[in-house]
Amino acid sequence: MTDEQSPVIVVGAGLSGLAVALTAALRGRRTVVLEASEKVGGAAAWSGGQVWVGANHVAARAGIDDDLARAEAYVRAIGAAHPEMLDELALLRWLTVAPIAMRYWEEVGAVQWEVIPDLADYHDYAPGALAEGRYLTCAVIDGAVLGEWRNRLLVSPYFPVGTTYADMYLKGRRAANLGTNADNARPAEDTVIADHAGVPAFGRTTPAQRRQRRDGADPLTFGTGLVAWFLARVLREDNIDLRLSSRVIALLRTNGGAVSGVRVKASEGERDLLGPVVLATSSFDWDPQTVEELLGLGPDDFGSIAPKTIRGDGLRMARDAGAAIVRIPPTAVPMPPGWRTADAQGYANGPEYALPHAMIVDASGRRFCDDSYWVDIVRRGLAPDDPHVPFFLIWDEQHHRAYGLGSSPPGGPYPDGLVATAPTLSELGAALGIDGAALAATADRFSRHARAGVDPDFGRGSVPFIARFAGDPTHEPNPLLGDVAQPPFYGIRMVYVGTAIGMSGIHIDADAHVLDSSGNPLPGLYGIGSVAAYTTMGTAYNSGFALSRGLTHAYLVGRELVAQQQPLERRNR
Repeated sequence: MTDEQSPVIVVGAGLSGLAVALTAALRGRRTVVLEASEKVGGAAAWSGGQVWVGANHVAARAGIDDDLARAEAYVRAIGAAHPEMLDELALLRWLTVAPIAMRYWEEVGAVQWEVIPDLADYHDYAPGALAEGRYLTCAVIDGAVLGEWRNRLLVSPYFPVGTTYADMYLKGRRAANLGTNADNARPAEDTVIADHAGVPAFGRTTPAQRRQRRDGADPLTFGTGLVAWFLARVLREDNIDLRLSSRVIALLRTNGGAVSGVRVKASEGERDLLGPVVLATSSFDWDPQTVEELLGLGPDDFGSIAPKTIRGDGLRMARDAGAAIVRIPPTAVPMPPGWRTADAQGYANGPEYALPHAMIVDASGRRFCDDSYWVDIVRRGLAPDDPHVPFFLIWDEQHHRAYGLGSSPPGGPYPDGLVATAPTLSELGAALGIDGAALAATADRFSRHARAGVDPDFGRGSVPFIARFAGDPTHEPNPLLGDVAQPPFYGIRMVYVGTAIGMSGIHIDADAHVLDSSGNPLPGLYGIGSVAAYTTMGTAYNSGFALSRGLTHAYLVGRELVAQQQPLERRNR
């Protein structure tokens, strides 16, 4: 059997996996997609569905001016702290091909793109930043087009699937999604994420969404909708074999070291499949050993809101096959602050840390960062020469009455055992195991400046993006700053919350070939999506980068695999 005759084997049925299978299939190559779970979509289905693309055709047809030079300047600027982590060829390949790939997906009916309105680049202060046009997402799709596969699609518990970004911005972020009646309750794992730490959105259905569903429509949006688009297109191709509950447990190799297939464990037992392999298994959030190795965080200081199937399978198998691993500094990893849920079964994160009348401190009782801005919380909190772990969120009764916490409504009780409370800050410090006297002094200084709407120590309230999307627009003089002065006081130990983008991962080149420790491609093996290290951007992170790179590499790999005609050698057993 030749490599051209064997199927392309895609490991993982998230967005990137579906896209690479579709690319190959549309050009006549048979593909098998193997998904360990019982559902399709992976981390992308739980995300906000943002795809960041410079100089894209959707923005152009909307009359928005952009060019690749400005997009490149932006990526370089936000990753300037560690230029050694950047693969120059990979950066240029991604920026150049991404607009072509996104046009291709639309032309073949895999998606209908829309520009997310009024959304500026995440780091809007950086050279080359654009006020609008680089963030794409999908148009609404009716879940009915999936037929029996609708029940096999992961639906985000974190985003108001059925509404759109335009709806959210038109109605007002919090007004559209926050309410206290039972019909508008949040899901059990009440988590607020920001498209992998981008724009916050709340996991509640809206009245409009509920009306649509009562009328029989099933509108899908955000990451769930984006995956639904690609899944619907995949299901139209007879030469794509999509298998759920099929976990790949090993890569097969030839006598010469090339990857020649996979070993699959499914309900009928184990079996081997031959063909070139594309790993699209996402990151390693639910593998504590790899988290500690690559992020330096133990189980007391790290959690994840990614699907629990994101457990580092692809990374481990690739390493066993000789792949090199790249460790991106943890200070560049998108990990918003969150907390372990009261039942200790999961993790949650939300905008509460950024809202007025709250602050973050370390075990000394002192602030160490702009505690409204997750980027600074990660950068300073995990600084190798001055770490601040563990860390704690502290707030007062004003915050409690106005904002609540997670599934607890404003003014409502917190779940038993979740939150420490005390009549004074000194006593709260003792309850949390931190320096109470220092905590009281920190709150006093913070509050004096917060009343004036400034933070001379760390600049809280000075990042326009965060002020707009995470603050309280009704709070003056600053939507992110309020004093922490009204008893009783509350506190909780925080964790860094993974979003299925660990940044570190398998080393790949500009065309997603997996590389060994000498920098040479491992024949027969590709890595796309967050299984691969983000050397494409270095330490630059922006919401939408992950899905953009995944879809771009899916386009490139799918096309390359159709052209391959190398015979397989005898395998080692």
